[in-house]
Amino acid sequence: MQAPVLSAHGLAAERGGRLLFKGLHFTLAPGQVTWLRGRNGRGKTTLLRLLAGLATPAEGEVRLGNARWDAAARGRVLYLGHQNALAADLRVGEALAFLAALHGRPAGEEVVAAALARLGVARRRNAFVRTLSQGQRRRSALARLALPEPPPVWLLDEPFDALDTEGAEALHAIVAEHAARGGSALVTSHIVPPLPGCATLDLDEFATPGA
Repeated sequence: MQAPVLSAHGLAAERGGRLLFKGLHFTLAPGQVTWLRGRNGRGKTTLLRLLAGLATPAEGEVRLGNARWDAAARGRVLYLGHQNALAADLRVGEALAFLAALHGRPAGEEVVAAALARLGVARRRNAFVRTLSQGQRRRSALARLALPEPPPVWLLDEPFDALDTEGAEALHAIVAEHAARGGSALVTSHIVPPLPGCATLDLDEFATPGA
Protein backbone atom coordinates (compact mmCIF):
# COMPACT_ATOMS: atom_id res chain seq x y z
CA MET A 1 0.00 0.00 0.00
CA GLN A 2 1.32 3.45 -0.90
CA ALA A 3 -0.24 5.69 1.72
CA PRO A 4 -0.46 9.40 0.98
CA VAL A 5 0.87 11.70 3.67
CA LEU A 6 -1.87 13.47 5.60
CA SER A 7 -0.82 16.86 6.90
CA ALA A 8 -2.25 19.92 8.62
CA HIS A 9 -0.94 23.43 8.06
CA GLY A 10 -1.78 26.24 10.49
CA LEU A 11 -5.02 24.52 11.43
CA ALA A 12 -7.47 26.19 13.82
CA ALA A 13 -10.89 25.02 14.97
CA GLU A 14 -13.91 26.66 16.59
CA ARG A 15 -16.84 25.20 18.47
CA GLY A 16 -19.79 27.28 19.62
CA GLY A 17 -17.93 30.47 18.77
CA ARG A 18 -14.96 29.41 20.94
CA LEU A 19 -11.52 28.79 19.48
CA LEU A 20 -10.32 25.35 20.59
CA PHE A 21 -6.85 25.31 19.10
CA LYS A 22 -4.84 27.12 16.44
CA GLY A 23 -1.50 26.99 14.67
CA LEU A 24 -1.59 23.19 14.41
CA HIS A 25 1.04 21.74 12.10
CA PHE A 26 1.67 18.02 11.81
CA THR A 27 2.31 15.27 9.29
CA LEU A 28 1.12 11.67 9.30
CA ALA A 29 3.61 9.69 7.24
CA PRO A 30 3.22 6.30 5.51
CA GLY A 31 3.50 3.47 8.02
CA GLN A 32 3.06 5.83 10.97
CA VAL A 33 0.61 5.43 13.87
CA THR A 34 0.12 8.55 15.97
CA TRP A 35 -1.63 8.80 19.32
CA LEU A 36 -3.71 12.00 19.51
CA ARG A 37 -3.94 13.08 23.12
CA GLY A 38 -5.33 16.10 24.97
CA ARG A 39 -7.60 17.13 27.80
CA ASN A 40 -11.36 16.58 27.56
CA GLY A 41 -12.97 19.27 25.42
CA ARG A 42 -9.70 20.22 23.77
CA GLY A 43 -11.02 19.33 20.31
CA LYS A 44 -9.70 15.85 19.51
CA THR A 45 -12.93 14.72 17.83
CA THR A 46 -13.19 18.09 16.08
CA LEU A 47 -9.68 17.66 14.69
CA LEU A 48 -10.45 14.18 13.36
CA ARG A 49 -13.59 15.51 11.66
CA LEU A 50 -11.56 18.31 10.08
CA LEU A 51 -9.01 15.81 8.78
CA ALA A 52 -11.81 13.60 7.44
CA GLY A 53 -13.35 16.49 5.52
CA LEU A 54 -16.50 16.47 7.66
CA ALA A 55 -15.95 19.98 9.02
CA THR A 56 -14.28 23.19 7.88
CA PRO A 57 -11.31 24.66 9.73
CA ALA A 58 -11.44 28.22 11.04
CA GLU A 59 -7.91 28.68 9.70
CA GLY A 60 -5.36 26.68 7.75
CA GLU A 61 -5.72 23.69 5.48
CA VAL A 62 -5.53 19.92 5.33
CA ARG A 63 -3.49 18.23 2.61
CA LEU A 64 -3.51 14.64 1.43
CA GLY A 65 -0.28 13.88 -0.37
CA ASN A 66 0.67 16.96 -2.36
CA ALA A 67 -2.88 18.15 -2.89
CA ARG A 68 -5.28 20.16 -0.80
CA TRP A 69 -8.00 17.98 0.74
CA ASP A 70 -11.11 17.80 -1.43
CA ALA A 71 -14.04 15.46 -2.03
CA ALA A 72 -11.93 13.29 -4.32
CA ALA A 73 -9.76 12.35 -1.33
CA ARG A 74 -12.66 10.92 0.68
CA GLY A 75 -12.11 7.37 -0.57
CA ARG A 76 -8.54 7.39 0.77
CA VAL A 77 -9.50 8.25 4.36
CA LEU A 78 -11.49 6.08 6.78
CA TYR A 79 -13.04 7.91 9.73
CA LEU A 80 -14.48 5.85 12.56
CA GLY A 81 -16.08 8.02 15.22
CA HIS A 82 -17.83 7.54 18.55
CA GLN A 83 -21.00 6.50 16.76
CA ASN A 84 -20.67 3.02 15.32
CA ALA A 85 -22.69 3.92 12.20
CA LEU A 86 -24.43 0.53 12.15
CA ALA A 87 -28.11 0.63 11.21
CA ALA A 88 -29.98 -0.77 14.23
CA ASP A 89 -32.67 -2.50 12.15
CA LEU A 90 -30.24 -4.41 9.95
CA ARG A 91 -28.50 -7.66 10.75
CA VAL A 92 -24.83 -7.25 11.63
CA GLY A 93 -23.55 -8.72 8.38
CA GLU A 94 -25.96 -6.59 6.36
CA ALA A 95 -24.95 -3.42 8.20
CA LEU A 96 -21.24 -4.05 7.62
CA ALA A 97 -21.82 -4.93 3.96
CA PHE A 98 -23.83 -1.72 3.51
CA LEU A 99 -21.01 0.41 4.93
CA ALA A 100 -18.47 -1.38 2.77
CA ALA A 101 -20.53 -0.93 -0.40
CA LEU A 102 -21.08 2.73 0.47
CA HIS A 103 -17.32 3.24 0.20
CA GLY A 104 -16.82 0.97 -2.81
CA ARG A 105 -15.13 -1.89 -0.95
CA PRO A 106 -15.64 -5.66 -1.40
CA ALA A 107 -18.66 -6.78 0.62
CA GLY A 108 -19.46 -10.41 -0.25
CA GLU A 109 -20.74 -12.75 2.47
CA GLU A 110 -17.41 -14.54 2.91
CA VAL A 111 -15.50 -11.27 3.10
CA VAL A 112 -17.89 -9.84 5.69
CA ALA A 113 -17.81 -13.05 7.74
CA ALA A 114 -14.00 -13.04 7.76
CA ALA A 115 -13.86 -9.41 8.89
CA LEU A 116 -16.30 -10.07 11.73
CA ALA A 117 -14.28 -13.13 12.72
CA ARG A 118 -11.17 -10.97 13.14
CA LEU A 119 -13.02 -9.04 15.84
CA GLY A 120 -14.59 -12.13 17.42
CA VAL A 121 -18.22 -11.44 16.44
CA ALA A 122 -18.71 -13.84 13.53
CA ARG A 123 -21.40 -15.70 15.46
CA ARG A 124 -23.45 -12.50 15.69
CA ARG A 125 -23.47 -11.95 11.92
CA ASN A 126 -27.20 -12.71 11.59
CA ALA A 127 -28.26 -10.93 14.78
CA PHE A 128 -29.97 -7.55 14.53
CA VAL A 129 -27.65 -4.70 15.46
CA ARG A 130 -30.13 -3.45 18.06
CA THR A 131 -29.74 -6.70 20.03
CA LEU A 132 -25.97 -6.37 20.46
CA SER A 133 -24.21 -5.28 23.62
CA GLN A 134 -22.18 -2.07 23.48
CA GLY A 135 -18.96 -4.06 23.17
CA GLN A 136 -20.35 -6.23 20.37
CA ARG A 137 -21.48 -3.15 18.46
CA ARG A 138 -18.03 -1.63 18.78
CA ARG A 139 -16.36 -4.82 17.56
CA SER A 140 -18.78 -5.03 14.63
CA ALA A 141 -18.07 -1.43 13.65
CA LEU A 142 -14.32 -2.00 13.92
CA ALA A 143 -14.65 -4.94 11.51
CA ARG A 144 -14.60 -2.28 8.77
CA LEU A 145 -10.85 -2.11 9.39
CA ALA A 146 -10.47 -5.82 8.59
CA LEU A 147 -12.17 -5.65 5.18
CA PRO A 148 -10.02 -5.97 2.04
CA GLU A 149 -8.67 -2.90 0.25
CA PRO A 150 -8.66 -0.59 3.29
CA PRO A 151 -8.14 3.13 2.71
CA PRO A 152 -4.53 4.12 3.45
CA VAL A 153 -5.33 6.71 6.14
CA TRP A 154 -7.33 5.81 9.27
CA LEU A 155 -8.78 8.35 11.71
CA LEU A 156 -9.98 6.44 14.77
CA ASP A 157 -11.85 8.22 17.57
CA GLU A 158 -11.61 6.24 20.84
CA PRO A 159 -11.65 2.86 19.05
CA PHE A 160 -10.85 0.99 22.29
CA ASP A 161 -14.03 2.17 24.04
CA ALA A 162 -16.20 -0.73 25.24
CA LEU A 163 -13.62 -3.33 24.18
CA ASP A 164 -12.49 -6.09 26.50
CA THR A 165 -8.91 -7.40 26.50
CA GLU A 166 -9.57 -9.79 23.62
CA GLY A 167 -11.15 -7.09 21.49
CA ALA A 168 -8.33 -4.64 22.23
CA GLU A 169 -5.72 -7.22 21.23
CA ALA A 170 -7.53 -7.86 17.94
CA LEU A 171 -7.61 -4.13 17.22
CA HIS A 172 -3.91 -3.76 18.07
CA ALA A 173 -3.08 -6.51 15.57
CA ILE A 174 -5.17 -4.98 12.79
CA VAL A 175 -3.66 -1.50 13.25
CA ALA A 176 -0.14 -2.96 13.39
CA GLU A 177 -0.76 -4.85 10.13
CA HIS A 178 -2.08 -1.67 8.53
CA ALA A 179 1.08 0.22 9.48
CA ALA A 180 3.32 -2.64 8.33
CA ARG A 181 1.89 -2.43 4.81
CA GLY A 182 2.43 1.35 4.69
CA GLY A 183 -0.89 2.58 6.04
CA SER A 184 -1.22 5.43 8.51
CA ALA A 185 -3.45 5.96 11.54
CA LEU A 186 -4.27 8.81 13.90
CA VAL A 187 -5.85 7.38 17.06
CA THR A 188 -7.47 9.08 20.05
CA SER A 189 -7.50 6.99 23.19
CA HIS A 190 -7.52 7.31 26.98
CA ILE A 191 -4.74 4.71 27.00
CA VAL A 192 -1.43 4.72 25.15
CA PRO A 193 -1.79 2.40 22.13
CA PRO A 194 0.89 -0.28 22.73
CA LEU A 195 2.22 -0.22 19.19
CA PRO A 196 5.93 -0.14 18.27
CA GLY A 197 7.10 3.31 17.21
CA CYS A 198 3.80 5.01 18.03
CA ALA A 199 4.23 8.79 17.82
CA THR A 200 2.34 11.35 19.93
CA LEU A 201 0.46 14.51 18.98
CA ASP A 202 -0.51 16.53 22.07
CA LEU A 203 -3.39 18.88 21.28
CA ASP A 204 -2.86 20.72 24.58
CA GLU A 205 0.23 22.28 23.02
CA PHE A 206 -1.97 24.14 20.52
CA ALA A 207 -4.72 25.21 22.91
CA THR A 208 -5.80 28.86 22.94
CA PRO A 209 -6.17 30.82 26.20
CA GLY A 210 -9.47 29.96 27.88
CA ALA A 211 -10.04 26.89 25.68
